[in-house]
Amino acid sequence: MPPKTWLADTIRKYTPTREEMARNKYLAPIAHRFLTPELWRFTRRSVPRGVALGIFSGFIIPVGQIFLAAFLALPARANVPLSALVTFITNPFTFPFWAVIANRIGAFILKFDRDMAGAAEEEMASGRWAWLIELFAGAGVTVLVTVFGFIVLAIVGAAIGYVTSSFAWRFIVAHKRKKRLAQMATRTDLGLGASER
Repeated sequence: MPPKTWLADTIRKYTPTREEMARNKYLAPIAHRFLTPELWRFTRRSVPRGVALGIFSGFIIPVGQIFLAAFLALPARANVPLSALVTFITNPFTFPFWAVIANRIGAFILKFDRDMAGAAEEEMASGRWAWLIELFAGAGVTVLVTVFGFIVLAIVGAAIGYVTSSFAWRFIVAHKRKKRLAQMATRTDLGLGASER
C-alpha cells in the first residue's frame, strides 16, 4: 500500500465522522452548526482560515485548543477538521521547545530582565493563576514573558500560516491545472494524428 494511501486511511480511521459528531451528547446542542457541509469542504478560502485559526488556538492556550479552534471556525467559516488538526503544532512533546521560543521572543520584544519578573510571578503564584505558573515552571522559563511570547507567536504564526497556506493552495491548483491541460493537449495531438492517417 502506498504511503499516501496509508496515511489518508489512518487519518480517516481515527477522525470522527460527521454522523458520529451529530450523535455525541455534548455536541448535540450545537451539532447543527458544526455539521454544515461548508465547514467540512476544502476550499481556497476555508483552508487558509482553518490553518490560521488552528495555529492561533494552538499557541494562545495550552489546554483545550482543539475546542477553541472548532468554535472559532464557525463564525469565520473556516474548515473545522483542518483547524482542529493544525492545533497539534503545540503538544506535550513540542511544548517545551515552543515555551523556550516564546520566552526568547517575549524577552526580546519587552526588553525584559529575568530579575524584574520575580515579584510579579510571586504575586501570580499565590492567586488563582498558580496552575499556570506550575505549567510554565516545568519548562524553566519566566511566566509573564513567556505568556506574552505565546501571544506574539499566536498572532504572527496565524498570519504566516494564512499567507503560506493560501499560496500553497494556489500553487497546487495551478500545478494540477497545468498538468491537466498538458494531458488534454497530448490527447488532442494523439487524436489529430490518428485521424490524419
